[in-house]
Amino acid sequence: MYTAVATAVGGRRGSARTPEGALDLTLTAPVETGGDGSGTNPEELFALGYAACFAGAAKLAAKNLGVELSGEPQVTANVGFGPEGESFAITVDLEAELPGIDTGTAQKVTDAAHQLCPYSKATRGNVPVTVTAVTA
Repeated sequence: MYTAVATAVGGRRGSARTPEGALDLTLTAPVETGGDGSGTNPEELFALGYAACFAGAAKLAAKNLGVELSGEPQVTANVGFGPEGESFAITVDLEAELPGIDTGTAQKVTDAAHQLCPYSKATRGNVPVTVTAVTA
């Protein structure tokens, strides 16, 4: 149905761009990993994509469960980066705020969204992911 395309040059300390130029980014390592933190990094980009995708999945999950939200879901993706053996790995903690419903119902919707979200499907079994409903 759709294929996203982006090209990165130079790895974590380089650049990344989409063909039409909607995104044209300088990549830098975060201060915590020895960079100057002046640009973005792959983990931030992954966090943006996952948060947006999960918010859409939460809307679909709420609809499927017959739950009416009073506004748009707000999802924060915390993507951790660190050593794993001889290489590196990521972890993800998702926090979903679903307006107009109680915490228990919100957690049910969040758990259902985790089954629907393409990013969750892609990471399942490979990346530790936690999903938590939070209230404002």
